[in-house]
Amino acid sequence: MTKFIYKMESILQIKYKMEDQAKTAYGSAHAKLMMEEKKLEELVNKKQNYEDKLTNLMLSNLKLIEIRQCENDIEIIKYYIKIQQVEVKKAEQQLEAARIRLNNAMIERKTHENLKEKAFEAFMLEYEAEQRKEIDELVSFQYNNPTDDQEEDNG
Repeated sequence: MTKFIYKMESILQIKYKMEDQAKTAYGSAHAKLMMEEKKLEELVNKKQNYEDKLTNLMLSNLKLIEIRQCENDIEIIKYYIKIQQVEVKKAEQQLEAARIRLNNAMIERKTHENLKEKAFEAFMLEYEAEQRKEIDELVSFQYNNPTDDQEEDNG
């Protein structure tokens, strides 16, 4: 039996590797997004703590220096929160871009797998046709050249 050889097997292997790389990139983009969101959450919690501290300072004996410091801290945290929100947006955009690249890589890989499948089906049809032809030739040969046993029975 002849062996099936897919002419574009190397391209298919490259598509597998590209898909794996896209999966890895997507995973790192997702991890980065999670990290940036965690940082944002920590900053929001820190801001809430400063606001609670400010409320407590306002209710207790008025310590003007501590109150102003706490207000400054809150403003600084608000600034960092805005910066972190931008980082989160960037990470979300990078994740979306990685998702699109992964999706495209998967589509290309599936396309080449389908091409390989169709090539294999065509190969099998051709192989089966060859097998039928060989069987027909064998049967034809046996019919046209009877064996000695059949000649003795007839004669």
